[in-house]
Amino acid sequence: MSQDETIELHDCRNAFASALEALAERDPRVMVLCNDSVSSTKLTHFAERYPDRLLNIGIAEQAMLGMGAGLAIGGKLPFIAGAACFLTARALEQIKNDLAYTHTNVKICGVSTGLAYGPLGATHHAIEDIAWLRAIAGMTIIVPADPVESAQAVEAAAETEGPIYLRFSRMGVPIVHSPDYQFRIGRAARLRDGSDVTLIACGTLVPRILEAAERLARQGITARVLNMATIRPIDRDAIVKAVAETDAIVTAEEHTIYGGLGSAVAEVVATAGTRFCPVGTLGIPGVFAPTGSAEFLMDYFGLTPKGIVNAAMDLLARR
Repeated sequence: MSQDETIELHDCRNAFASALEALAERDPRVMVLCNDSVSSTKLTHFAERYPDRLLNIGIAEQAMLGMGAGLAIGGKLPFIAGAACFLTARALEQIKNDLAYTHTNVKICGVSTGLAYGPLGATHHAIEDIAWLRAIAGMTIIVPADPVESAQAVEAAAETEGPIYLRFSRMGVPIVHSPDYQFRIGRAARLRDGSDVTLIACGTLVPRILEAAERLARQGITARVLNMATIRPIDRDAIVKAVAETDAIVTAEEHTIYGGLGSAVAEVVATAGTRFCPVGTLGIPGVFAPTGSAEFLMDYFGLTPKGIVNAAMDLLARR
């Protein structure tokens, strides 16, 4: 897609809320808990339609996770929604002990992820959530790229037993998947074929690696594009194929480069036992991000099509 084209952008929180409402219509077990964030999680209509099935716990994330665990033990299907920076950090002990250790069937829905709260500063940036949740045994982590995938991820989470973390940005994104796309937990989606380099991203970076692939194509370089929506369990087979069939891998994520998508991919490459394949990881480089708009911060850290192209060219120069 050309950068000059006007493209429609979508808020994945809307797809999340609509999918959750449709799920509640079919499944009376569905309950929603939120931390004084009904509006920002786009659940206002859900609350109006199902006032007895949405509990606004207030700013008490630890208690909210514990309540969610209790509801699940009692036979309900709880979805816990709130700003990812608070939902995961404040309640990390409850996520570990009340959900993961006991394999309790609770779905954690972090919204306004990554750098989306850019102007509010580092306290509100959710750039470590994948790292600390990926380290917890038994956690499934899903980062949808567009509204199509977001809605399907909610359905897949409801059908899958155990704790799951769903990560929804508030930044507008274009639709990258066709209407017949079928999301599967643990499966990457190949959005473009290529044999020179593989570009892997999740969430808001997926449309940006697609644009980067187009720019590389204009330079005679073919790029395979993988949407790695599931960070854990990661699609090891797709990564091993990329190692075998392309000459370099570049990952891009709206998250610190430590412990996120790039780390997960590099772990697979390092243990694949196949030929050498350099890996470049783009993200927030182990620092607290400055204060500024989300778009400014994405540019600041090189999370742009141009930055992705440059990273790919640098790796391919090592051949």
